Amino acid sequence: MLTAMNFSSREWMLRDQVIAALNSELSLPKALESARAPLLELLPADYMGLCLITLGPLVEFNWLVPGPRLPLLDESSRWVDSDFVRAPIFAQPGVAVRDSEMRSREELERSPLYQRSRELGLGLEHVMAALLPVPPGMCGAFTLYRDRRIPFSEQHAALLTSLTPHLVNAVRNCRDMQTVTSGVRLLEELYRRDDAAYLVVTPPSHEELRSPRAAELLRKWFAPSDLHASGIPRVLQERLEALTGMEDTDARLEASLWISLQGDAYRVVRFVELPEAEGPRQWALVLNEIPLSIPLPEAMRRALTPRQVDIARGLLRNWSNETIASELGLSEDTVKTHVRDIFRRLQVDSRADFLYQAAHLNKPI
Repeated sequence: MLTAMNFSSREWMLRDQVIAALNSELSLPKALESARAPLLELLPADYMGLCLITLGPLVEFNWLVPGPRLPLLDESSRWVDSDFVRAPIFAQPGVAVRDSEMRSREELERSPLYQRSRELGLGLEHVMAALLPVPPGMCGAFTLYRDRRIPFSEQHAALLTSLTPHLVNAVRNCRDMQTVTSGVRLLEELYRRDDAAYLVVTPPSHEELRSPRAAELLRKWFAPSDLHASGIPRVLQERLEALTGMEDTDARLEASLWISLQGDAYRVVRFVELPEAEGPRQWALVLNEIPLSIPLPEAMRRALTPRQVDIARGLLRNWSNETIASELGLSEDTVKTHVRDIFRRLQVDSRADFLYQAAHLNKPI
């Protein structure tokens, strides 16, 4: 959750509007379009774009640009080697970086990217960007551009940094929950998948749908005495009721993942607020059972130093910081510092989120 930040009441209001818009759709282009107006009021810019980068032997770039088209982005694959934005944001995942922190003004104006923007009649005098690690096998780069010679401020960078977990969550939800076939309802499509385990609930406790796999897991996880009168496990019903009552969007994001270690497996439930339709807004509760021994995914390993890889493997074994320190011959304070840096690099909020994303990369949920 965010600690107290020096944001004005207007900035908090606009920030909440951006977050609500990002959660208003399960189509990523539509979610970005909905968020565009409040986001550009909060962070004044002439263009905004989200580049989804598919990692692998052949790196692919897919730009989503709500609002005015930006011709330079259509040529992004040509400028990979001279892209001065990429290295700084990859060095600080989840942190907004301004062009003044990437290179000097003189170097920026000499760059091929800047020169090409001038050829296309674009100003692009200033840029601010943040890396969004979005598994499986990909990441996102969210970027704002200004045509005018008015630099982005430290306050703008702090605001964008505070939004990156919500941008990550929007991309994850849209990619996880999007329909596979145009015109087919999300839940009908998910219902056909043998491994799909989910409930759809209208708060506080009216169950709309339960997939066969979810019914199987819930019978295994909970005794009849654990159930609410509605038939939903009481601990999940209480979490959902708490979520719907939360006004703090950051607290809601943190609470959207429930995890319990039982025996040799983790029981994980992710709460996804579905887009508004007619009637009350519904939630999908996505269930998964994850073995205790999860290998560290290659995409995560590449983002970490060798020492951080060792510590991350300890986290996946459910070791405490004290145990990790003892096994690796480090102090507990050193381990705590590494854990914080691991979470920052991988853009995860907690041990539970790290576990969930590692499982997602090993086998998409």
